[in-house]
Amino acid sequence: MKQFIVDAFTEKIFSGNPAAVCVLEKFPEEKIMLKIAQENNLSETAFAVKAGNFYKLRWFTPANEIDFCGHATLATAFVILTQIEKDSNAVEFETLRGNFSVTKNENLFEMDFPAYEYKKISVTEQMAEAVGEKILEAYLSRDLLLVLENDAAVRNFQPNFEKLQNLEGLIQAITAKSSDKNFDCVSRIFAPKIKVNEDPVTGSTHCMIAPYWGGKLQKNFLKCYQASERGGILNCKVSGERVKISGNAVLFATSELNI
Repeated sequence: MKQFIVDAFTEKIFSGNPAAVCVLEKFPEEKIMLKIAQENNLSETAFAVKAGNFYKLRWFTPANEIDFCGHATLATAFVILTQIEKDSNAVEFETLRGNFSVTKNENLFEMDFPAYEYKKISVTEQMAEAVGEKILEAYLSRDLLLVLENDAAVRNFQPNFEKLQNLEGLIQAITAKSSDKNFDCVSRIFAPKIKVNEDPVTGSTHCMIAPYWGGKLQKNFLKCYQASERGGILNCKVSGERVKISGNAVLFATSELNI
């Protein structure tokens, strides 16, 4: 079984968000895919199987299978369009979250995703205690989004993963308007519930972050920065119920799994 390691949402290795990608003739047993994800110990390992004109795509964390992952989708599209179907500039995926398309435009890969439907919820004492910073607003969808006063609070946040894990949402995200004129917003994203303490760059949660800031800033096009240690840039276009997220990717390694 051939496996690729791709750094997504970056132009250089050792930054962005790494994902493992296996493109196969058929899916292995679920327990094998989970074992591979645990052995890789990356936030996600993606498995893709061609079915006619599209690929069936599944994502596994070290804890379990999840229904949606942006950076591993980008990584899988990168592998297919640069290593397997080099003459193609687009690929379609069938996933647990629905059907997605990814289009290659020079060095950028644009993913067309459904925007999250989210609701405003009350800021609780538990949230305030977990974050230790003033929370302006809180929103909940699959993930929990907490809006802080400024980007310094986001960048300097020292996470307590046990407290974050007790909050609502599969993933917990903090965000603020960016003071850097090169970006519209800044965020950090945590997923201790699925054994990913801090995710370096997260495409899926930006299906919530981008619509939020698009509405606040009255902009359809946003440049978002995820301020993890590795860091990453997400170019987002909000259009009604869809969010197009584009980014670069780079191949770090290719290996053969003895399975």
